[in-house]
Amino acid sequence: MQKETTLATGKSNKPFITRGMKDHLVAYSFIAPNFIGFALFTLVPMIFAIILAFVKWDGSNPMNYVGIDNFIRLIKDTTFHKALWNTVVYTIGVVPLTMACALALAILLNQKIVGRNFMRTAFFFPYVASLVAVAAVWNFIFSPTMGPINNLLHTITGIPIEDLPRWAADKDWAMFTVILFTVWKNMGYYMVIYLAGLQGVNPELYEAAELDGANGWKRFTNVTIPQLAPTTFFVLMILVINSFKVYDIFINLFAGADNQLNDSTRVLVYQIYNTAFRSLDYGYANAMALVLFLIVMGVTIVQFRGEKRYGQ
Repeated sequence: MQKETTLATGKSNKPFITRGMKDHLVAYSFIAPNFIGFALFTLVPMIFAIILAFVKWDGSNPMNYVGIDNFIRLIKDTTFHKALWNTVVYTIGVVPLTMACALALAILLNQKIVGRNFMRTAFFFPYVASLVAVAAVWNFIFSPTMGPINNLLHTITGIPIEDLPRWAADKDWAMFTVILFTVWKNMGYYMVIYLAGLQGVNPELYEAAELDGANGWKRFTNVTIPQLAPTTFFVLMILVINSFKVYDIFINLFAGADNQLNDSTRVLVYQIYNTAFRSLDYGYANAMALVLFLIVMGVTIVQFRGEKRYGQ
């Protein structure tokens, strides 16, 4: 009788919102806050930045579309070339030194030695410590006149303090100083990653290599290094990407002074900041940012392909 009534009236008892639709709505309600935040603070600014790369705009006057003029200007801009070159030099200096120090610490602290947990914490602490605080301490340690480093070198070598390196106060030593600072601050973090990789190495491989007469160096080169290849590749890619995006270390170590952040230490992200918020040339700054994005994206693509290769 109910079926006949439904046919007669042309109405269906099927609910407007099905159980499947309810499940989807619940799922979307959970991801909506995060997606809205991502869209407002990441996606929209990214799209706007790409648009700005093709216009000329000072933030107050109307935008003028200039096409690829900003990118042509980049080709001729010697300051941009120098900033990009400094970034490459910084990357070449930081990446291998950080990987070598982190791996050496991981191998050492993977052994059963006295105070192992304390030493792990001590080496990891600079990474989580305030950058402003450790930069201030570092500048004091490497002070040209009052710092303990130069006073120690003066005591050992007898060279007058005024003839010793001025470190961050000298344009010829500033890049070397910031590379040392970066390695010291970050090696503890990558040490932890290498420690995790070492935990996954099968100890039977070392036993088999020892039975074959392999010494410590042979075991390191033929067992440890191949087994850590995926970890090493991951660390390499993260280091390269972070080195190209470096900004805060230079600002804090050199206190943001223009006389210190000169052509010898001006990196790409600082040049982008300076162009956008000091010269108020937002279009040209976003063209630089787009070039940096393409570089980082290229490195990321290599990383993904490497992960697929090692994952097989």
